[in-house]
Amino acid sequence: MIRTIAIHGYRSIRELVLPLGQLSVITGANGSGKSNVYRSLRLLADVAQNAVVSSLAREGGLPSTFWAGPETIARGVRQGDYRVEGLANSGKPASLKLGFGGDEYGYSIDLGYRTGLPPATIFRLDPGVKRECIWHGPLYRKAAAMVDRRNNFVWLSTTKDEEPTMLTQHLGDTDSMLTTVPDPHRAPEMLAVREAVRGWRFYDHFRTDADAPARTSQIGTFSPVLHHDGSNLAAALQTILEIRSDQALATALEDAFPGSELSVEVLDGRFNLTLRQHGLLRPLSAAELSDGTLRYLLWLAALLTPRPPQLMVLNEPETSLHPDLLPALARLIIVAARQTQVIVVSHAQTLISALVKEQVCVPLPLEKSFGETVLKGATLFNTPKWSWPAR
Repeated sequence: MIRTIAIHGYRSIRELVLPLGQLSVITGANGSGKSNVYRSLRLLADVAQNAVVSSLAREGGLPSTFWAGPETIARGVRQGDYRVEGLANSGKPASLKLGFGGDEYGYSIDLGYRTGLPPATIFRLDPGVKRECIWHGPLYRKAAAMVDRRNNFVWLSTTKDEEPTMLTQHLGDTDSMLTTVPDPHRAPEMLAVREAVRGWRFYDHFRTDADAPARTSQIGTFSPVLHHDGSNLAAALQTILEIRSDQALATALEDAFPGSELSVEVLDGRFNLTLRQHGLLRPLSAAELSDGTLRYLLWLAALLTPRPPQLMVLNEPETSLHPDLLPALARLIIVAARQTQVIVVSHAQTLISALVKEQVCVPLPLEKSFGETVLKGATLFNTPKWSWPAR
């Protein structure tokens, strides 16, 4: 299980270390930085796909994603004695750092401006990887490092009496070592971390408009995982019906819509989802369902997956749902958290209250302090320990 998520220098986040549980709920007012935490997790996942550079480019590049405030915020500023002002340049290079610590492995990446580029290039603002590290356990220590990357050089750490083994010295500035130098024989931990992170699933605002993929019939294949856009909804639900023997789908459907019955019809290889509701003479097709009903069915397919990932991140799952459906959604999320680690980003108090009652739930309320996203109530003594590998 992932125990800690750490973020440094991203938008409203100057330095943030979050403890995670089997179920974690990130909350806070609008503008408190919930979306920035969610985006940071997606950037971490993009590293394992070697797509973090293009993802940052879509966000406006490094200049628009770096922490926008001063390097430090003095006590007098926080107490209101002085106004917020930028400090003199300390000479520290601009840096965006992302990392996590788990039971088995920890990983971090440090991104900054590339150096040594030809004068005529127009790619000067492209981010480059300055440091990557994989270590054993949740906390980085030099002695626990297993694979270490500085700029273009990647070393495999060895015993104290042996010299480190060079894996490569020609790694591209914009390439992650996870995707470019996986060596299953000499460095199996690189492959393990890469595949674990690649398996993270993110669900963010399913489409439910008239042209949404989930409303149209689709060619169906065995689907233990719901696509991020919900296009294989019918096939995913049918897979759950055939694989799971615990009646979880029927129970969750009855919890939200008593007396309803779900079925999947096949016509010329195309799957059509229908829902028969109590009191109606005929079943309704996916095209006829309300936005809230369709979205709840999408969450059924996502959370009851027969192939649970190591981590599932849900961004504002309450969108388009009536408040009366939120307790049922909370119970569905709790069921999913028994099989996989779940992070929920939400501002729906009904959903939050239902989730935080669970013993395995870790509430993570965020707030803004002088423009900086911080964990409410965090102190030096209750914040998880974290250490970044130096450049």
